[in-house]
Amino acid sequence: MKLWQKENTSTAETIEKFTVGKDREMDLYLAAADVLGSLAHTQMLESIGLLTKEELTQIHAALKHIYQDIEKRQFIIEDGIEDVHSQIEWLLTQTLGETGKKIHSGRSRNDQVLTDIKLFLRDQVTTIAKETKRLFDILNTLSNKYKDILLPGYTHLQIAMPSSFGLWFGAYAESLVDDMLVLQSSYKITNKNPLGSGAGYGSSFPLNRTLTTQLLGFETLNYNVVYAQMTRGKTEYSVATSIAAIASTLSRLAMDVCLYNSQNFSFITLPDDLTTGSSIMPHKKNPDVAELLRGKTNRLKALPQELALLMSNLPSGYHREMQLTKEILFPALDEILNCLQITHFMLEHIRVKEDILQDSRYHYLFSVERVNELVLQGVAFRDAYKQVGKEIANETYIPNLNIQHTHEGSIGNLCNAQIANEMQKVMDGFNFEKAEKAVADLLNA
Repeated sequence: MKLWQKENTSTAETIEKFTVGKDREMDLYLAAADVLGSLAHTQMLESIGLLTKEELTQIHAALKHIYQDIEKRQFIIEDGIEDVHSQIEWLLTQTLGETGKKIHSGRSRNDQVLTDIKLFLRDQVTTIAKETKRLFDILNTLSNKYKDILLPGYTHLQIAMPSSFGLWFGAYAESLVDDMLVLQSSYKITNKNPLGSGAGYGSSFPLNRTLTTQLLGFETLNYNVVYAQMTRGKTEYSVATSIAAIASTLSRLAMDVCLYNSQNFSFITLPDDLTTGSSIMPHKKNPDVAELLRGKTNRLKALPQELALLMSNLPSGYHREMQLTKEILFPALDEILNCLQITHFMLEHIRVKEDILQDSRYHYLFSVERVNELVLQGVAFRDAYKQVGKEIANETYIPNLNIQHTHEGSIGNLCNAQIANEMQKVMDGFNFEKAEKAVADLLNA
């Protein structure tokens, strides 16, 4: 019998299978968060007289034992148990008897699940942010290392103007700064406490929602209890949007690597252990890692649309399809972390080619430099433009390979220190320490 089920009632097996779906599998992601939420909730219940100090001590000891099992990957949802919340309550009841049945006072599975999701997503966003910062650091390092090695720049996939490996690596580093701002926004949306909103309409118990907010390290509350429930789906969407932003940067970088590694470009090479061969062509060294990275991140870019369609046209209140947000988003969290880590690994082993622009095929890249040279000599820009065009047409154009770019963000002035400072400001804005300290205090109390 389920916790919510009335006596002498049952659910048909077909309906049970359809409605539960993958929820038990997805609930394992939430097990640690469910324990944390229950630790805070029960401490609050004791503060308003719904648990005795002795009962609280017993419950917390049992919950922390369950948490240890979760950390050791020894926690399971047993056959016949509906979900993670029921499993934990059942374990408490088996251990503590009637005392274990008291932990659900003042909350609904609606706000319990929502609290679990917010705690879980907060932890995941923290990990994603730190992995993104790690990737930023290697891009910034590579930008500094190869700042003087020139590279063709393209528009419309036609050679355009001189670039550099410093600019190329640095561009993706700065892209991650903006992606991190989107991630920080999702963190702030996630880091609000819905616990105490019940089924979406509050409770007649004198709940102390400020206390659970402090205990769980949330920045603030979702105050309005109806809106607290409306954040189900909206929270997941905000996180999915931030994942899609990072994925967009990674997919574009992966495409560049695929192009630049090809023989027709030959700007970079990947070591043998990052490539694969062909079953019939002995010369092939395929950039499978970059190609799969491109494919995986392109899929992740679709996350916000999938969640938006799932939640479209829903009125306020809880609706059962909201459980599907878990199977859309939770595996994607693993995927983006894997993509960040493999990108870092790939960049650690990438090799760049020097003296690329010495090849005569790239000499037209310097035509703008020739135009600017004439302008600096006093020729009007439009006249200089026409003159260089004639030189190219008459085959009298001689490139000046000695480029002088000095303004902020250009080849000769990458501003990598300033970009790193911008990233650090974003990282500081998360204030991860508050949540991490609260969780540690809750577990060690």
